[in-house]
Amino acid sequence: MGLAEGLRATSKNQFITGLEMIKSLATAIIGISMSVGVWAQSPESQAQEKIAEQVKALHWIDQGQGEIGSNATVKIPKGYAFLNDKDTAKLLELYGNPPTPNHYLIAPRSLDWFAVFSFDDTGYIKDDEKIDAPELLSSIKAADAEGNKQRKKLGMEALYTEGWQVEPHYDSQSKRLEWGLRLRDESGHQAVNYTSRILGRTGVMSAILVSDPQSLAKDTEQFKQVLTGFNYNSGQTYSEFKNGDKLAKIGLGALVLGGAAAVATKKGLWTVIGGFIAAFWKFLLVGVAAVFGAIGKLFGRGKKEA
Repeated sequence: MGLAEGLRATSKNQFITGLEMIKSLATAIIGISMSVGVWAQSPESQAQEKIAEQVKALHWIDQGQGEIGSNATVKIPKGYAFLNDKDTAKLLELYGNPPTPNHYLIAPRSLDWFAVFSFDDTGYIKDDEKIDAPELLSSIKAADAEGNKQRKKLGMEALYTEGWQVEPHYDSQSKRLEWGLRLRDESGHQAVNYTSRILGRTGVMSAILVSDPQSLAKDTEQFKQVLTGFNYNSGQTYSEFKNGDKLAKIGLGALVLGGAAAVATKKGLWTVIGGFIAAFWKFLLVGVAAVFGAIGKLFGRGKKEA
């Protein structure tokens, strides 16, 4: 199946809209990362301390395994913790965003980085499409001009696609599709996202790493190690496909190009909005980890090792 077939369920406008929603996250979070350094001197520091205490009070599960809905589980390594969907939604609310159901978070106790899991029941996605990284990148870059026109109308800075941090690649053994994309705003600030899609029988699990670009290589290795503890539940694995199961109308290329996006608000981290293929997310890796690093100092207090 070719790229055109993989994208047959989408329109050009939907593609541009979804992609620009994705890129909007970079602009807003870059602004958040730039403000982190002045928190200690800011009149809002007490409010941030209060938020940190509320984050600490969430029900962090630090042993055993985390249940990702009814679809899968992930082992919680020593020194890590997991939030269920309700507490993940509370975390998003603490940063000024509406609650977002059916998302699950895992992170080291330091909160140097974190990953968010979510499942989309697209149906069974055939993995026989050859990935053309240059073509995909050209399609993404082609959306920059139109997207920047829309951002200008909204009073937002332009955002440009720089290239692949990690080219899209698919592992047929683990059924994981992964890639990293570099973005740049008008001021020259960089953003990187790293995304993993894990194919299952009835859909795809999204696992998105949120990290500081300076520590991306190290954090990516830790993230991949955590993913070795991910397992679909019985009856949900890719190999358990049966004739008559729902087939997805997209291929691997569409998973890279598309997805509903998480958009950062000026006062918070994420606001969920629809687009392209509902329920897919891309979190852009910029200075968000610095924000959570400060919270992580409180998070570690009084917590026992698993």
